[in-house]
Amino acid sequence: MKKVAVLDYGSGNLRSAERALARVGADVTVTSDAHTALEADGLVVPGVGAFAACMEGLKAVDGPRIIDRRLAGGRPVLGICVGMQILFERGVEHGHDAEGCGEWPGVVEQLQAPVLPHMGWNTVDVAPGSVLFEGLEGERFYFVHSYGVRDFTLGQDEAPSPLPKPKVTWAEHGDRFVAAIENTALSATQFHPEKSGDAGAQLLTNWLNSLD
Repeated sequence: MKKVAVLDYGSGNLRSAERALARVGADVTVTSDAHTALEADGLVVPGVGAFAACMEGLKAVDGPRIIDRRLAGGRPVLGICVGMQILFERGVEHGHDAEGCGEWPGVVEQLQAPVLPHMGWNTVDVAPGSVLFEGLEGERFYFVHSYGVRDFTLGQDEAPSPLPKPKVTWAEHGDRFVAAIENTALSATQFHPEKSGDAGAQLLTNWLNSLD
């Protein structure tokens, strides 16, 4: 049984994430303890609310360092919703520009859509070779957000690199935005797999099965 830590930094649907992971067979601990978060087979970083507030909470439990240390050792991390957004360089909300964890280049900004928030079920354009979405092509996932990443540049140039290119899954609401990313040990979804029924459960199962 894989040990998964859900990082408690004062934001996110901790209990729903805990229940969803337990249902698919993980041994789950909700924790703000750095040692527990570092030692788990997988770390889930949830998030609900404003980018800047989530970053403040994350820093209070040394979250950026925990994430960075896990990734330096090739230890899997899964970000969910704002837990995905804070992995980027910056977030701009209500005119406030906040610094993120900087694991990926890019800016979280308001979606250009006639209706916000983007709330409800939506399909995604799955990245070729995706592990997270194996067997889930054409499925719908549950989104609740007004902000997202509309441009993902990492690995999009043609320069040779020994590192595999990130697998980027997209969705549309008004315009196109990043719905999920798989980048070696670091994965993330803009939608809530814990609220996405059977499809979300299968995605979490796929992630669990990828843990060493």
